[in-house]
Amino acid sequence: MPLIIGVPKESATGEHRVAVVPDVVKKFKTLGADFLVESGAGLGSSIRDEDFAAAGANTDKQIQAKANIVLTVQPPTADEIRAMQPNTVLVGFLQPYQDKERAKLLCEKNITSFAVELIPRISRAQSMDGLSSQAACAGYQCVLIAASMCPKFFPMLTYAAGTIRPARVLVIGAGVAGLQAIATAKRLGAIVEAYDVRPETKEQIESLGAKFVDTGVSAAGAGGYARELTDDEKKAQADKLGKAVANADVLITTAAIPGKRSPLIITEPMIAGMKQGAVVVDMAAEGGGNCAGTRAGETVQVGGATIIGPLNIPSRMPVHASEMYSKNLYNFISPFIKDGVLNLDWSDDVLKGACLTHEGQIKHEGVKKALEGM
Repeated sequence: MPLIIGVPKESATGEHRVAVVPDVVKKFKTLGADFLVESGAGLGSSIRDEDFAAAGANTDKQIQAKANIVLTVQPPTADEIRAMQPNTVLVGFLQPYQDKERAKLLCEKNITSFAVELIPRISRAQSMDGLSSQAACAGYQCVLIAASMCPKFFPMLTYAAGTIRPARVLVIGAGVAGLQAIATAKRLGAIVEAYDVRPETKEQIESLGAKFVDTGVSAAGAGGYARELTDDEKKAQADKLGKAVANADVLITTAAIPGKRSPLIITEPMIAGMKQGAVVVDMAAEGGGNCAGTRAGETVQVGGATIIGPLNIPSRMPVHASEMYSKNLYNFISPFIKDGVLNLDWSDDVLKGACLTHEGQIKHEGVKKALEGM
């Protein structure tokens, strides 16, 4: 039987991305795979059914029941999992630490699932890293959101009656999202400062033309993520950071830890000390937020500051977000497809590290331990 790769229409509210774009469908077809796409799956990303058909994909409503490999953006619903055949391979953002029942159902259905969030953050896997590609979209969008809400020009502006000073932007977190936010704010002409608890980011921040805010606190952790700070470290951080926050017209926070609550970095006193009319965009809102007062999915007024807690930010720019994510999925799964046959190599560190469930069991030890505690 031929290998069938399926892409369902995303059912999550507000999700406009699609897991695979037509150009990547063509690449999968050269590997000997057949392709099924649910009708309307690409409309949110400005891709018509005809565009998928021209790339060699067929339209079908029963994606889960017919596909050997199912590629998604958001986690499938319980009904969608139940519709899958045993031994189906599922790849997507599966929120592995957040839903014990979903993991249990994947095991019961004997689904081999790979969570994009679990892909090891090593050099060889960079082209597969969906977290990073979507974080780049989020960092860019956060600055556009801030600029649209800021009561000031971002760039310096000279006009007939004088000169307008540029806005001051402070970015917290210098991962992929933070660096993209820094670069975007600089392109818009703002004065940019940035802070990260990992001291090695200082050079990256300065290379983009921003000033590094040095608080004297280091929290370099394993796997490319920052570790959680001690209470004493948090106090020292807050004391030094408060001054930079008070000086900012725009504050963008991007510090998130997969599977854990977002660290609270910006305290109530810091927010209270901000300028009248200051704008805060908390990219970590979905994980609880980096700022005191953040409400996920809402815009709230706290003192003189406006705090915005946007959700699913990459979906705001679905055309390029889908294109980038689609290439990530292709780079992850294509090495194991040859002449229309899928052969998973369990000695591969990236494949093994990203595996959530296989043969009726949760394979990722970190996820297993977290879910057992629920």
